[in-house]
Amino acid sequence: MTTKRKIFVLDTNVLIHDPTAILRFHEHDVYLPIVVLEELDKAKVGMSEVARNVRQVSRFLDELVEKAEGDISRGVRLPSHAPELDTGRLHFHMEAVRSRLPDGMAAGTPDNTLLGVTLDLGKSHPDRDVILVSKDINLRIKAHALGIRAEDYASDHVLDDANLLYAGMSKLEADFWDRHGREMESWKEDGRTFYRMTGPKARGWCANQFLYTEDKQAFEAIVRRVEGDTAVIEVVRDYTTEHNKIWGIAARNREQNFALNLLMDPEVDFVTLLGQAGTGKTLLTLAAALTQTLETRRYSEIIMTRMTVPVGEDIGFLPGTEEEKMGPWMGALEDNLDVLHETGTQEHGAWGRAATHDFLRNRIRIKSLNFMRGRTFLKKFLIVDEAQNLSPHQIKTLITRAGPGSKIACLGNIAQIDTPYLTETTSGLTYVVDRFKQWDHSGHITLQRGERSRLADYASETL
Repeated sequence: MTTKRKIFVLDTNVLIHDPTAILRFHEHDVYLPIVVLEELDKAKVGMSEVARNVRQVSRFLDELVEKAEGDISRGVRLPSHAPELDTGRLHFHMEAVRSRLPDGMAAGTPDNTLLGVTLDLGKSHPDRDVILVSKDINLRIKAHALGIRAEDYASDHVLDDANLLYAGMSKLEADFWDRHGREMESWKEDGRTFYRMTGPKARGWCANQFLYTEDKQAFEAIVRRVEGDTAVIEVVRDYTTEHNKIWGIAARNREQNFALNLLMDPEVDFVTLLGQAGTGKTLLTLAAALTQTLETRRYSEIIMTRMTVPVGEDIGFLPGTEEEKMGPWMGALEDNLDVLHETGTQEHGAWGRAATHDFLRNRIRIKSLNFMRGRTFLKKFLIVDEAQNLSPHQIKTLITRAGPGSKIACLGNIAQIDTPYLTETTSGLTYVVDRFKQWDHSGHITLQRGERSRLADYASETL
């Protein structure tokens, strides 16, 4: 059975979000109205991520037109990823809008012109489905009000539902030991306890996934290796006890203990921590980074960066150097350093008292995302705060900066996305959690419980 070819009309924001979007529609035809090309032309100037994406789109369209055979008014054949796959054609819609829009809608605006073009194509191709694709929710609402079929751009969706995102841990059944204890091997190695178990359940586990039970004899372990139906698991280190504190910080719950196991593990190069405000993401990461930089000297320096998206009104240009300009965005860093400085001086005696706030601060470099291209970080502990505001392309640019001996920790809360056109299912943080879950040198934990204060916990639950 052959699928009926559809017509997709693309909004400008789709191409800005994904410069390769026109390749994602398989055998269907794609239409770019002239108003989209004009908006791309206006946005091409500058060094922002949007301008770079626009220039990439323009180069790609220019390349397609140059390779086109015959009259391009009949459309340009889109390239295929595989020879056996049929592709549609790219059409440049240059005609004026003929369909009359309701009197309440101003003529000539880009959004309303897109609606008019979609109506025109529906009338000229009555036998085909014509769909407007936009990441602008308000435009899709107006389209539905006019009887136009409109959809969000779906090719960038990592998951259908953010609730299906990998949590990094799994609860074992109450009868787990009764069912698997007889066939399980156990041994000790360098003071660590390992188990090898066989069964169909092991096939669904991921490397560095945490397993736990909630019975009287609580069991907490991490999956080290999965080979078919066999898995090797290791009992985790307990960072909730006094003698295992990290820079004076002890884990207050199970998820924080799991997070510290990942942050302190030299075999784990990439860590992602999700959780609402107050769950301890930044504090735990900074404590682990300071310990491994100043005490064990595993890393030479700590680098911290974040996406600079204001919650309220933007305060305008900031004076000073790159680090001074980033200062107002790094309030969370200063707050957590105050906590760590207090615990450090209490726990480390005379040396701790000498390790002043300025000394700790001098070992942490604050960098802007704007200057990450072309860099390589050697033996650095890189912390990416508020990573939910990064697109998949931006987070890829960051992670590929890692050189030998470096570790990257991405922290964020996908329920608090401030970047336009990003959602819980399209955020770069969601993207890397899903793509890295099978890698042996990465780990993820979703922190559940807030540990900031009883006031903050109550506000999170009731407001």
